Amino acid sequence: MQRPCATAEFISYEETIPSLLKNIGAPELLRRQQRILIKPNLVNASPPPVTLPVAACAALVRACRQWSDAEIIIAEGTGEKHLTTDEVFAIHGYDRLAKEEGIELVDLNEAGLIELRDPRNKVFPTFMMPRLVMESFVLSAAVLKAHSLSTVTLSMKNMIGVAPPAYYQRGGHWKKSAFHKQMQSSIFELNRYRKPDLAFIDASIGLSDYHLGGPTCDPPVNKLVGGFDPVAVDAVGSELLGFPWQQVGHIKMADGELGRADSFPPIHE
Repeated sequence: MQRPCATAEFISYEETIPSLLKNIGAPELLRRQQRILIKPNLVNASPPPVTLPVAACAALVRACRQWSDAEIIIAEGTGEKHLTTDEVFAIHGYDRLAKEEGIELVDLNEAGLIELRDPRNKVFPTFMMPRLVMESFVLSAAVLKAHSLSTVTLSMKNMIGVAPPAYYQRGGHWKKSAFHKQMQSSIFELNRYRKPDLAFIDASIGLSDYHLGGPTCDPPVNKLVGGFDPVAVDAVGSELLGFPWQQVGHIKMADGELGRADSFPPIHE
């Protein structure tokens, strides 16, 4: 049976990720997929825990491959202004992972696009979305981090990486700067167009104050979080950082529409 959300004590990526995915009932669903797109948080060239460790992504790839014959792709669109996504992949060792596992790396900043429309949206009534994202099973692989504008950056905010800079870099030093003006609503509206099919948060360490550096959580959070409800998964992540989910705008907006924030298990189960 598929579970909306579960947590696991972190031992190692190789051991804990398969155990967590089994716990939420992932094998059965992954087995039915034709293409699995793993979208790691590689916002820039900074090392983990700003970005997702390549070891975590490797464990996700191997778990998916264990249960599914689907094509597996790692896809990201970095926000780093002066580097391409391919350069960021190489800095973090994802090029070596792709070669070892025989999988493709895709730069979503340069991918083919389709135009989507949702008249309910105020910030993004239309959105230019990579076609590949709409045609794949999306696993959003986030890192547990606080954020100055969105309070937290977790599996739903991780989806900002899909936004093509040709349309969403509007000044500033970030390739997705259009999201800055109304960050909470922007995240929610983006996820209306495409929310993760499977949400994962590496909460083994955690950044307590700032998503691009600063102090790590002390002590380390030492958990992994996953589930098929990104709202519940992000609610858990928010609580692990000490923020009640009701105080996080995009989680509160998404609650009841994109998932249920209250459907998570006790954090210390």
